[in-house]
Amino acid sequence: MPKQNSVSRHIVLTSHPSRSGPKPIAINWGAADPMQRGPVIATLTKSAHRNVIGTHSGGYAVYRALAVASGSLQSDHIADLTNTSPTERIGPYPSWSVADKIVSLDPYGAIASEVFASYYEQGYDIRPTIAITKAHINMPELQEAIAKGRLQVDGKIMKPGGDLVVTKAAIEPVWYLPGLAKRFNITEGELRRALFEQTGGMFPELVTRSDLEVFLPPIGGLTVYIVGDLEAIADPNKPLAVRVHDECNGSDVFGSDICTCRPYLVHGIEVCVQTAQEGGAGVIVYCRKEGRALGEVTKFLVYNARKRQEGGDRADAYFERTECVAGVQDMRFQELMPDVLHWLGITRIDRMVSMSNMKFDAITQSGIEIVERIAIPDDLIPQDARVEIEAKKAAGYFTTGDVLDANSLADVKGRGLE
Repeated sequence: MPKQNSVSRHIVLTSHPSRSGPKPIAINWGAADPMQRGPVIATLTKSAHRNVIGTHSGGYAVYRALAVASGSLQSDHIADLTNTSPTERIGPYPSWSVADKIVSLDPYGAIASEVFASYYEQGYDIRPTIAITKAHINMPELQEAIAKGRLQVDGKIMKPGGDLVVTKAAIEPVWYLPGLAKRFNITEGELRRALFEQTGGMFPELVTRSDLEVFLPPIGGLTVYIVGDLEAIADPNKPLAVRVHDECNGSDVFGSDICTCRPYLVHGIEVCVQTAQEGGAGVIVYCRKEGRALGEVTKFLVYNARKRQEGGDRADAYFERTECVAGVQDMRFQELMPDVLHWLGITRIDRMVSMSNMKFDAITQSGIEIVERIAIPDDLIPQDARVEIEAKKAAGYFTTGDVLDANSLADVKGRGLE
């Protein structure tokens, strides 16, 4: 029997500020004292308390709507957060109180129930936007690395049988619109209008509520996997390895060999383990940006275009085929990516496991030093992924190997559609 929702069926439009009644709690982004900064309140149970645009859970909020519509979920449900506090403490760090260092996540998102306890006691429905827990992960490639002697079982970080002990954090995006606009060198008005128009007018408050400066966008967030001592992450005297990895479901999960994503991800984890076992720490940042943030449908269309074009799948046409379909080569725009590194208190990365200049430039321009860049080892590149890797190297991606000239690049071909 479906649950009956007890709330009124009267629809209240919230696209314009109320001329009467109490104003919502202000958010003073970048304030060092969390109580002066103010909590992020995206509640749907008390509209007068809301001080942001959007709601929690990103794209999953649509599933929540389906659950409410079907009667499976009470629309006024308030989460019981008993025993959900972080298993490990991260921060606060000085970067948390620099307004332009972190603009795409709430640094207090994991400890909201602690620092905003007085608001909870007053009945404010404040939800965490970051959750931190511990886990074991086990991947066949790590077991192979142990068998070949590249990784050692120490009983603490790497357990017998190949279990890797990690601390992991799930992070929902929380966008401070003035800071976001500054990061992209546009006006806040331009940003708000584009977000409103390109989402089909989904959030009218973007253009009608200039008093609300924080937006919870309906997109996927990111997950951080930490190997080793958490305190070593922010200690510039201890080695730190980092890989920032953008989601690739086909390779990461199902092992598709058209790209280097899973091999590079696993290599990054291996470097993180080695660094942690040296007394430092390793960090994997896994971002939900499928298909260069173009989406998996677009990615598969590009695959078809690459394989069917005249001359077959060629390295010299690798980026061109993406741009023909999507209108742009890449929409990941790494300008926001360093925020999570500043949330972790990182000031120096000893081993950056990445060939991407976009990532390197974004990180170093944000004030974080990178000592060494690590390209994917040649023997980890699947044969069909040669098209991708040689095209990237020719386009200027970091490499310690040879870069092919135009003629040689045209000779690098992948297999056809099979």
